[in-house]
Amino acid sequence: MFRPALALALSLAIVPPAAADPFIDAMETALEAYRDGDLQYAEDELARAQRLLAEMKAEGLAGFLPEAPEGWMREVDTEGGQFLGFMGGGTMAKAEYRGDGESFEISLMADNPMVAQLGMMLGNSAIISQMGGEVERINRVRFLREDRSFKGIVGNQILVQAEGTDPEIMRQLLEAMDFAGMERFGN
Repeated sequence: MFRPALALALSLAIVPPAAADPFIDAMETALEAYRDGDLQYAEDELARAQRLLAEMKAEGLAGFLPEAPEGWMREVDTEGGQFLGFMGGGTMAKAEYRGDGESFEISLMADNPMVAQLGMMLGNSAIISQMGGEVERINRVRFLREDRSFKGIVGNQILVQAEGTDPEIMRQLLEAMDFAGMERFGN
């Protein structure tokens, strides 16, 4: 009677731990280094944890990039945000779409001070008309439409840019994007 219970207890004790989480590992290593008085190593590990977190956010943001139109190819880049540190930080994901002898790009930038500044500009019709563009609404989001580009701010935090080809092709992809989901991103 005790042997089955003992066998079950032993089998539960031998269960391998869940897969390691690199972010948690970096944070725990930073804490350990801090407790040991190795402040440089703690700082390095915190920087690594921050980079890992930024990568996770970029991958989440990339999930909002639409699939390629029929006959086109899409290449997603989530590493462009590494250079945002020079512009106040933030998260970025973009996709290049190629087909029919043309290409264009849709980029998403979040958590960057420049986004708030552009939001004020894009919210002002007088400034937009001075820039030579038009205001166009796509799924209730206000976009500045210029010759071969769209720029809009979603949820006061994410800059959405599409540029490089016929505006109607880009408009179709922008219409397919989940702007409501983007508004909840990072909250």
